[in-house]
Amino acid sequence: MSTLTDPSAVPSGGRHSLFRAGLRRRATPYLMVLPLMGFIAAFTYIPIAASLNLSFREWDFLSPDKPFVGLDNYRLLLSSHEFWNALKVTTVFALISVPLRLLLALGIASYLVRETLPSRFLRGALFLPSVTSTVAIAVVFSWIFSTDYGLMNAGLQLLGAPKVMWLQDPQLALFVLILVNTWKQLGYDIIIYIAGLQAIPQELYDAAAIDGGRRRHVFRRVTLPLVMPTTYFLLVISVIDAFQVFTIVDVMTHGGPAGATDMLVNMLFRVGFTLFDIGTGSALAVLLFVLLIALALIKSRFLGRNIHYGS
Repeated sequence: MSTLTDPSAVPSGGRHSLFRAGLRRRATPYLMVLPLMGFIAAFTYIPIAASLNLSFREWDFLSPDKPFVGLDNYRLLLSSHEFWNALKVTTVFALISVPLRLLLALGIASYLVRETLPSRFLRGALFLPSVTSTVAIAVVFSWIFSTDYGLMNAGLQLLGAPKVMWLQDPQLALFVLILVNTWKQLGYDIIIYIAGLQAIPQELYDAAAIDGGRRRHVFRRVTLPLVMPTTYFLLVISVIDAFQVFTIVDVMTHGGPAGATDMLVNMLFRVGFTLFDIGTGSALAVLLFVLLIALALIKSRFLGRNIHYGS
């Protein structure tokens, strides 16, 4: 019998060599990703575990002792009006900004999907804010919406209208932040949508045109179903972004007026790094993490099953 089909015919040293070669072949992919996995563990998984541990303790950054307090930090948060107000404000922010971003992005991307020089120029112009410093954008819009010398009120005065306290009115400040955040993130959504639209086969549009389909019917029956994977991806990303918004709020309103723009991450920063209550801040971070995971699972259950990733 040939040694190719009979392992017992292979010499002992040869079997060990084959075993080592097979082990090396199977281990090579894991060794290749080991540095990256170590990086992710050091800056993601280990901090998450540390935050979870600190959420059950009392610590002020300075004391060497970290006494175990159990669920006291969570009970303090859940009984706090400040926490529920921040959760409400963040939820309202997400419920308005996420649909607004996706609807505007899909509508604009539908017009910029053609490979023309003006379309390419507009894509770059719209994408530019998404890679611009958030602090710089927040400072500029703070000037634009300033009550005394802002560009918005200057335009209103030219029209004979009175000044508006854009960032000092609790009824308006949150909507100003939604507008600024949408302006910054819209370009990224547009580029992703354009990629999704360009992946739709042209033959489907040609067939719909031959059948006499109107533009709105083609959009509803062809474009929307086939762009749903892109929409689902952007929905997940934009919800996470909405619940983690911080810089724009911190620079423009500091959570005011009267807590009208106080988001969860701003409260986390204030509790953890201003009041130095690391235990309560860590508990808030854990609650935010659990909330985002729960939202992702809900979206996956109700939307993911109806999305087909076909060629």
